Amino acid sequence: MVDYSPAMMTDMYEYTMLDATLQDGTAQRKCVFEVFTRHLPEGRRYGVVAGTGRLLEALRDFHPTDEDLKFLADRKIVSPQTIKWLENYSFSGTMRGYREGDVFFPNSPILQVEGTFAECTLLETLILSIFNYDSAVASAASRMASAAKGRPCMDMGGRRTNEWSAVAASRAAMIGGFKGTANLLAAQLYDLPAIGTAAHCFTLVHDSERDAFESQIQALGRNTTLLVDTYSIEDAVKTAVEVAGPELGGVRIDSGDLAQLAQRVRSQLDALGAGNTKITVTNDLDEYAIASLQTAPVDSYGVGTQLVTGSGAPTCAMVYKLTEREGVSGAMEPVAKKSKDKATVPGRKLAYRSFEGDLADCEHVVAGPEEALNSFGAPENWRNLLTTFVNHGEINDQFTGHQAIMDAQQFHAKTLSELPITAQSLMRGDPVIPTETTVLK
Repeated sequence: MVDYSPAMMTDMYEYTMLDATLQDGTAQRKCVFEVFTRHLPEGRRYGVVAGTGRLLEALRDFHPTDEDLKFLADRKIVSPQTIKWLENYSFSGTMRGYREGDVFFPNSPILQVEGTFAECTLLETLILSIFNYDSAVASAASRMASAAKGRPCMDMGGRRTNEWSAVAASRAAMIGGFKGTANLLAAQLYDLPAIGTAAHCFTLVHDSERDAFESQIQALGRNTTLLVDTYSIEDAVKTAVEVAGPELGGVRIDSGDLAQLAQRVRSQLDALGAGNTKITVTNDLDEYAIASLQTAPVDSYGVGTQLVTGSGAPTCAMVYKLTEREGVSGAMEPVAKKSKDKATVPGRKLAYRSFEGDLADCEHVVAGPEEALNSFGAPENWRNLLTTFVNHGEINDQFTGHQAIMDAQQFHAKTLSELPITAQSLMRGDPVIPTETTVLK
């Protein structure tokens, strides 16, 4: 990734709050912060959690450098006493939440951060920037993969977003069910399958389409995928099979009426003896376009703009709110906002999903004082949704790296299969299961 200091991936007010609380004595109060969204994007049935692994990777390096401290001091953002405190900063608290690949709904406590106010408040922007974007992409990817009905979807969105987001999007797309990425940095960092062959400029730089195809076959072998819509698709397919033979791996169509063209190309390939040659389609696809191609003879999809922009929902509107803090007596006290339309539920949370048979029927959020939660007994058909990722500063490496992405992809597929079938509907509707919140005394 681009070399930057995670400790500066903050809003200024996180450091000014730290400075003020260090001076007034509340910085060391124990606190519980919670990440959740008040609503899903309009009409969506579920969201997909993604970003935990990236957060844990960033958390390892969340220590202000000497250069960071000099910047904060020179700009007089914090006092000299706070600069001294920051010299030894590292997160020593605990994080627990929903696993990557799990689904979430309004008010699902997807991440809880427990520690002192001082160490937790600095993480707000980092946490929200990662979870809001990654979960938006994973949610869109899940809808696209579901619409594809088993045909692989590939990430080709790196040129449709900024360079940092491109890598994050590739990772999140895999969690949502995609099978590969065109972004080599993402493939390198996370050991993801890389895909890609040639663009239209490759054909245009050659004196003829035949010359371009011969060059690509010579370099990449007969199993490559040839782009056939630079000029005439019919002529290109004929030339492609003449050059590569019936062993040609695939052709790609990037324009026009994709369903009609795929049908024509399939018939032409079969007539030319290339019955095993695959057809890939691209061209600004989203879940609705993919669904419209279900009956077309398409073998795979390349998705760009709509993937990396969350297919119309580029953020999940997640927030990071204080729900419990240590009082003057030393006891933990639930706290909450009461603002109009922005009220929060006080207290730390437990989260469960209940089932009727093999299908989920409700999300249950249980809030209250720690003692009440410790004695809470969940019914047998309720599944605990919270997993510990960081335990008193110790990061569980099980949730980072390549295998964590593959595990999250499999976990998502399993979780999605447990939701009512309407979860996979592309029609606008309410969340596929309700969320019930209980506050214990």
